[in-house]
Amino acid sequence: MEQTFGRVLVIVPTYNERENLPKIVERVRASVPEAHVLVADDNSPDGTGQVADELAAADDHVRVLHRPGKQGLGAAYIAGFRWGLAEGYDILVEMDADGSHQPEELPRLLQAVSDGADLAIGSRYVSGGKVVNWPASRQFLSRGANAYTRVMLGMPVRDATAGFRAYRASTLEKIGLDGVESQGYCFQVDLTLRTARHGLRVAEVPITFVERTVGASKMSRSVITEALWRVTVWGVSGLPHRLRRPR
Repeated sequence: MEQTFGRVLVIVPTYNERENLPKIVERVRASVPEAHVLVADDNSPDGTGQVADELAAADDHVRVLHRPGKQGLGAAYIAGFRWGLAEGYDILVEMDADGSHQPEELPRLLQAVSDGADLAIGSRYVSGGKVVNWPASRQFLSRGANAYTRVMLGMPVRDATAGFRAYRASTLEKIGLDGVESQGYCFQVDLTLRTARHGLRVAEVPITFVERTVGASKMSRSVITEALWRVTVWGVSGLPHRLRRPR
């Protein structure tokens, strides 16, 4: 019997992803046919927004959110979350457009939410998870950032920076989206921390992360610097609470 997950919205932020987007949308629709896809395009100069409109015209399960310009990953997801909550979706998913997240693994994330998780993270660093085509330096940076995050924030999450994840709508409503200003890696850590601090259940599902083959990575020194700075601030500010917590 085919599994149903309620109303699912897969949010795909885009900036210059016209070559990757059609393939990702097609794979999402094949993997979870009942899901809707929301493309949140930041006015891509390469015409990704027009490609998204064409996909939406051909498929009533595809929607497009045109944004005025490049405002960052976090802002795009916040806009997508607000749109999805207003439209009454039950589960809201984050997924990259570059092919690094495998849509074929989406049903396992949705199943984790259906089984009781408030947030299901597609994790590279739990048993069964892996990374393909990353240089050793990039893996070292990612693993190091996650280790630092675990230590500073006291969260037992192996891959808090992961960008392939599924939230219950109620989770986003409980943790609140007002005041979230972080971007990139840090945005993912921010929402994971908010979820954990509300006493909600976070589950990690092993995935295979594949480095993009088309287009340019959005990773930059500023993204890494912001993440380290914010995690340090959050860790220091939360230390008194952790020290008072009974063992």
